Amino acid sequence: MTIPTHAIPLTQRLRECGIAALIAMALAVPFLGLRTINLDQGLVVDTRLSYVPLAGLIVFIGRLAAGLLAAPLRHALAPVAAWRPPAGAQRFRPYGGPLLVLAAAILPFLPFANRYIIDLGTNAMIYVLLATGLSITVGLAGLLDLGFAAFYAIGAYTCALTTTQLHWGFWPALLAGGVASSLFAALLSLPILRLRGDYLAIVTLGFGEITRIVILNWQGLTGGPNGVSGIARPTLFGLTFDRRAPDGGHTFSEVTGIAYAPEQRLIFLYLVILALTALAAYGVARLRRLPIGRAWEALREDEIACRSLGINPTMVKVSAYATGALMGGLAGCCFAARQGFVSPESFGFMESATILAIVVLGGMGSQAGVIIAALFIVVLPELARGFADYRMLAFGVAMILIMIWRPGGLISGRSPTIRLSSRKKPVAEVA
Repeated sequence: MTIPTHAIPLTQRLRECGIAALIAMALAVPFLGLRTINLDQGLVVDTRLSYVPLAGLIVFIGRLAAGLLAAPLRHALAPVAAWRPPAGAQRFRPYGGPLLVLAAAILPFLPFANRYIIDLGTNAMIYVLLATGLSITVGLAGLLDLGFAAFYAIGAYTCALTTTQLHWGFWPALLAGGVASSLFAALLSLPILRLRGDYLAIVTLGFGEITRIVILNWQGLTGGPNGVSGIARPTLFGLTFDRRAPDGGHTFSEVTGIAYAPEQRLIFLYLVILALTALAAYGVARLRRLPIGRAWEALREDEIACRSLGINPTMVKVSAYATGALMGGLAGCCFAARQGFVSPESFGFMESATILAIVVLGGMGSQAGVIIAALFIVVLPELARGFADYRMLAFGVAMILIMIWRPGGLISGRSPTIRLSSRKKPVAEVA
């Protein structure tokens, strides 16, 4: 195996590294060189300019190493990237999803499972559900959305307000959260139908921030920065998972005779979110084979060709936004029930960036890739809590590596669900 000879000259490579280092040093001045400290005399600015040349040196070495090692690394990993499962294993592919759901369902009952693992699994399931919804908008329909956390927040606050002020149960509130997010998405999509690419991303980013600011300042309804507490927990046919039964009600332990344990509520909520996630993944897989799913993929590939084929882009975009937001609202309601409390800090831009990172890392339109990326982004930082301060740095490095090694994501599903056959059919004889 040979390395391409059309390598960049060393002088040109050093010049590019020097320019990158200068840009990094300019950015490092406000981000690393200056720091505000709150003292008794007031807010003062502390200078740490020694970090500035260090940042430039790191970028210079990193850019040079990436340039020199990219081609050999790509050649070394080419067999791994080109690996495909044997043809005989394809017949087991339909059983992969059910087996994965079954393995996830028995996780809380394994001997090593404790409260921390169940809670971590619940959090991962919420992000898988969120990324599944965003994958419809970004991966299937090709509509970049940087404000998906807005639908997450609308679902969470709808659940919180309906359970605390209208005294609804969890299940009606779950349905209301999904429907409310879906309606808001349909209303948002109507005025932005003409926008594409970066302009669409900016508008969705603004919608996400406007939603958070409205929640933060509408104190009479949302409680403002204090949030909403006392959100209803999920029940099983009216049975609560509390130690003591409410007035006129019964608990799960009283009816079944199983001794009360605080983990029962967590396990039930975990199974509820797992069922919603599995249902959402199955629904997306079925939708991709229906005319609406094919219209999403056609819109992603070429909107002008869609119009020429008689597909209505307006309805396609509205349906993609509404379906994706429905899953975001359901995830928001599950998040509110898990926490028992919601506040605007939980729905900032970082949430939208994290969900989008899961979709990009996993591969546009790939459900298996979304699951792998969600586990990587949610579970890995929990396992390495000692490096929590470097979480965003690790995200950035992972994104750069994925863009170099696998530009389409870990498991790219961008290929259309249906293709025209390349073989020409025999022409019927004219009678």
